[in-house]
Amino acid sequence: MVATTDTPPARRRRKDGEARRAAILDAGLDLFSALGLHGASVDAIAERAGLSKTNLLYYFPSKEALYVAVLRRVLDVWLDPLQALDAGSEPADAVRAYIRAKLTLSRDAPQASRLFCLEIVQGAPLLRPELEGPLRALVETKAAIIRGWSDAGRIGAHDPHHLIFSIWAITQHYADFAAQVDAVTGLSLDDPDFFERVVASTQELILAGLGLRSGPADPVPG
Repeated sequence: MVATTDTPPARRRRKDGEARRAAILDAGLDLFSALGLHGASVDAIAERAGLSKTNLLYYFPSKEALYVAVLRRVLDVWLDPLQALDAGSEPADAVRAYIRAKLTLSRDAPQASRLFCLEIVQGAPLLRPELEGPLRALVETKAAIIRGWSDAGRIGAHDPHHLIFSIWAITQHYADFAAQVDAVTGLSLDDPDFFERVVASTQELILAGLGLRSGPADPVPG
């Protein structure tokens, strides 16, 4: 029998390390999304995380390494709803669910969207390998599903990439341009009634473009 080295003290150390790493990533998201890569300092991020600079650099050897780690985590969060798009789903139900999930992220994680937007408008200098690798592969997989729906006559003919880009543009607008939304409407996605109106309006707009009747509203999560 092989002895395990995963003793209670080892598990505690691993758990503590994971907690410190998460705290650093959270602090990095806060400051990078507000100040950008060059505006945020390692000292300020360490202070926000409740750690010393030396401790932070133990987990991430440079500010750039931390920035990329934060962006990768953001990308994982933002792409998770797209993973759920399934070929066996009813297209209208799948699109409605995807739109709701994306708007929920815009409401609950606006900093993540703003940081991602900031990186993209600068040409994605540090995230391009992720965009050309995992992101592109996922989008191509889901585009094939949408193309299959179109070929089977389940939705109207529509370029699947443009459909995905359109959903991203509309839903992430409410995070990236929240100040503009508030200035024009006096409302934000934090208002439950406004959130549901935005969800319903976006669903209707996209489904109509696909030649689908929006039908009854999708169930609101309890």
